[in-house]
Amino acid sequence: MPEASAPPSLLVFGGGWLGRAAGLEAVRRGGRAVLTSRDPGRRSALIAEGLGAIDPEDAAALADAVATASAILVCAPPLADGCPGLKALSPALAATDVWPDWIGYVSSTAVYGDRAGGWALEGSELNAASLEGARRVRAERDWLDAGQGMGLTVQLFRLPALYGPGRSPLDRLRDGTARIVRKPGQVFNRVHVDDVVSGLFASMARPRPGAAYILCDDEPAPADVVMEGAARRLGLPMPPEIDLDDPSVSDAMRRFYLDSKRLSNAKAKAELGWRPRYPSWRDGLEALIRKGG
Repeated sequence: MPEASAPPSLLVFGGGWLGRAAGLEAVRRGGRAVLTSRDPGRRSALIAEGLGAIDPEDAAALADAVATASAILVCAPPLADGCPGLKALSPALAATDVWPDWIGYVSSTAVYGDRAGGWALEGSELNAASLEGARRVRAERDWLDAGQGMGLTVQLFRLPALYGPGRSPLDRLRDGTARIVRKPGQVFNRVHVDDVVSGLFASMARPRPGAAYILCDDEPAPADVVMEGAARRLGLPMPPEIDLDDPSVSDAMRRFYLDSKRLSNAKAKAELGWRPRYPSWRDGLEALIRKGG
């Protein structure tokens, strides 16, 4: 994986799970990271880990963070009126004479909609079938338009289901909340949070204005196969099977099962020199078990 030539100064708009992981990687590389969060408790927790943290509604603090950032990562999900990151950062970017070398917008493979198990690549038609997917399509377009209009180096990163420490089938099996939903023909990719972070930093080392990348593992698989494999690996009983229309299935999970597609990461490998450390769900879960996750 290519390393950035200089220690990064990273601003992350949206200091959640992925944003925190990216910030910690910037610090590990000898750089610094400032993350946004509206929650004072969350900001305190980030600061305790050696990260900077600001309220995104503090315009002065945000402008200062933009002025010193060599890279900006936007992780906040889009709202009904567009991307909150773009709305907050645009004034600061327009007001500063210092332009970041790289801007990354974290999107979702929901932009492709259902492919009935077929393949989706970066150049595939965007055919979002959910509200979330439609908002992501709009946010991508808005960021690319802003990049062209303001001369910014904007890249898009389309992610499938994220997993990692504290957020995996292993945790649901251990706490008893795991369920198996069988939907014949349904398949999708996943990606370990560490692999997303390595892909983002690989892109910072090789920026390409307007590029879109799918960061995913190499092995699409049905959800029930993964859950059963995780249960066997932990030596735990198989979780109960439920129907997709069971009241315990959340609306978000139900929408998730409506899509079935296989994703290709070939472009990220070719252009960024990136390879997932965990090319299959088995590799990723095994690593989590070894680390106690």
